Amino acid sequence: MGKFIIEESGRLRGKLRVSGGKNSVLPIIAATMLTDETCTIHDVPALTDVLVMQNLIEDFGGTTNWDINRETLAVSVKNICKTEASYELCAKMRASFLAAGPVLARLGEVKMSLPGGCAIGSRPVDLHIKGLAALGATITQEHGYVHAKARRLHGANIYLDFPSVGATENIMMAAVLARGQTIIQNCAVEPEIVDLANFLTSMGAQIRGSGTDTIRINGVESLRGATHTIIPDRIEAGTFMLAAAITNGDVELTNVVVDHLKPTIAKLREVGITITETDEGIRATGSGHRRAIDIKTLPYPGFPTDMQAQFLSMLATTPGTNIVTETVFENRFMHVPELVRMGADIKIDSRSAIIEGVPKLTGTQVKATDLRAGAALILAALSAQGVTEIHDVYHVDRGYFRFDEKLRGLGAKILRID
Repeated sequence: MGKFIIEESGRLRGKLRVSGGKNSVLPIIAATMLTDETCTIHDVPALTDVLVMQNLIEDFGGTTNWDINRETLAVSVKNICKTEASYELCAKMRASFLAAGPVLARLGEVKMSLPGGCAIGSRPVDLHIKGLAALGATITQEHGYVHAKARRLHGANIYLDFPSVGATENIMMAAVLARGQTIIQNCAVEPEIVDLANFLTSMGAQIRGSGTDTIRINGVESLRGATHTIIPDRIEAGTFMLAAAITNGDVELTNVVVDHLKPTIAKLREVGITITETDEGIRATGSGHRRAIDIKTLPYPGFPTDMQAQFLSMLATTPGTNIVTETVFENRFMHVPELVRMGADIKIDSRSAIIEGVPKLTGTQVKATDLRAGAALILAALSAQGVTEIHDVYHVDRGYFRFDEKLRGLGAKILRID
């Protein structure tokens, strides 16, 4: 499974480039199945989740050419050879369900296993299913599979009960080839939604309103191939800003979109971290004097749930009483017992964590329970006294490209043992 061995590292310093966004590249790879022409995607990070999506494309009959060194992925899905996805691939990653919309729109039928992924709480695909049904698909669910059929999808007015990112993406991808106009209301407004819309538009789709809570799509007969560069990963950028904050370091990040980081920047400044825009990106500088804060996770443009665990690691050694409330996922405090093993003073009350800052954490053996929890434990270990061993680090590989190498480039004492 592999583990990280981390020693107290002192102040991290230096400059690094942020990789392409994990949460952006996965739906865009799925969208390549909407055309029989070749698509080329740049800034594709070598993550295990990306590998699963690549394998899923090939499982449906597509061909891929991934130049990992150049971070470029070429995808050609001239013919989809089947309508049922591999159970093994669906079980590995929740984002595998994003293939449902494109395959249904292209072939008129798709059968997908209910997806797997990180165990951070219940993440049903009911909104995906309701959206596809509204577009004219007949849906049956049995034996852990979702089976959707439609001779030709048609436009519809769809109101999402919750601004789900995945449901918005799946409905968008299905609707671009549907007959007539589709209007999606109360949809997600994340930067990743805009990135997908830009990619689909470059393929010939007609989409208006991405980045707002109402998206309008006029269906077209077919889409063409396209070339696209993935937006920077705002969660990776935020995680490295936290690495600077926790170690009282000084880190400059390039390949960032500052607007995408506004909620994270606001909370870092509130806690006492200096954030400066530079000619190439953004710089985070720790002050050594942090103030207690309250955080509440919300859908974008609120504070991102994917940054909650990393902030909690910083607040564990921030003087005073800090409160973090998780409203997006009900089981996203699985990292708390591991931080407590390191000496953190954290109590869980329903969906809130009450953190009393302690002067220092201490190294011990801990386990990464999910992707962002793994990142949080790595950050905590950088400033913890002694040596920390973090097990089950395969979770981290799902969302961070060469995380340990990048940290070593900033001066971190981190060793990976596979």
